[in-house]
Formats: sequence, C-alpha cells, structure tokens
Amino acid sequence: MLESGCKAVKEGVLEKRSDGLLQLWKKKRCILTEEGLLLASPKQQPQPQPQQPAQQQQQQQPPGAEPAAKIKELHFSNMKTVDCVERKGKYVYFTVVMAEGKEIDFRCAQEQGWNAAITLQMVQYKNRQAILAVRSTRQKQQHLAQQPHGPRIRSASNSA
Repeated sequence: MLESGCKAVKEGVLEKRSDGLLQLWKKKRCILTEEGLLLASPKQQPQPQPQQPAQQQQQQQPPGAEPAAKIKELHFSNMKTVDCVERKGKYVYFTVVMAEGKEIDFRCAQEQGWNAAITLQMVQYKNRQAILAVRSTRQKQQHLAQQPHGPRIRSASNSA
C-alpha cells in the first residue's frame, strides 16, 4: 500500500516520449494504482512522500535518489482514453489521452502489457465512479420520497 492510501496494482519501467523538440524516449518508474498512474525518474523512490520540509525529505532519501516532489500523477478522473498505436519490433507504442486533450506517448516491451493494465484499471475506476453516482442519485430520490409533504396551498385559479 502506498502512503497515499492507494494499492499498487503494477510496478515497473515505461518509456515516455519527451515533449521537447527532439522527443526523446525517457525511462520512467511507474506505479499503476486503482486511482491512476504515478510517474517518477528511475532512480526515485517509488512512493510519494507526505509534504515535509525539504531538509527532512533529503535525509530520508537513499543516496542517489531524487526528491519525491518530481512524482507526476496521471489520475484516471483526468484520463479520456488509452490508445494502442502500434506494435513494432519488441515494443508496444500507446498514447494516454487526457480529458483536456493532451496526449502522452509511451512505449514498453510487448510482453509487459502496460497498455492493457492501464486501460483495465481506468475502466474499473470509471465504473466505480458511475456506480457511486447512481447510488447518490437513488439516495437523494429516496430521501425526497420519505419527506412528509406539507399542506398544499391551492392557487386562486385552481379553486374556482
């Protein structure tokens, strides 16, 4: 279990295409949770640290590790789709499309199945959210139905 309270479903290394002019592939340490995908540099500790002063964070980090502030979370609530672009050579190339339209390109070895694992977790997350929304609507409807109705006042047009 991560410190954020989310259970890690899958951990490993993915390659992410950089946003720069050269668009190089950079390795990222990834943790797939029930809430989203955490991305960090390969040397960084895998779990996010709670907010602490920088001195304390540096003391807790193993030698050579980067500070936890560089962990990026791609939350499923902000994801639209995971598109499998192509299988080429030993790699699967896929794109995570965010709700605001931003596209993030990844690649991994075909046998790792990251694109399928991310897609499955995203669908499960969206299903949980839909179930919660339906339950909330039903509870509101039941609450309204159980409230006693006060005396009805007839308007002047109806009483004639």
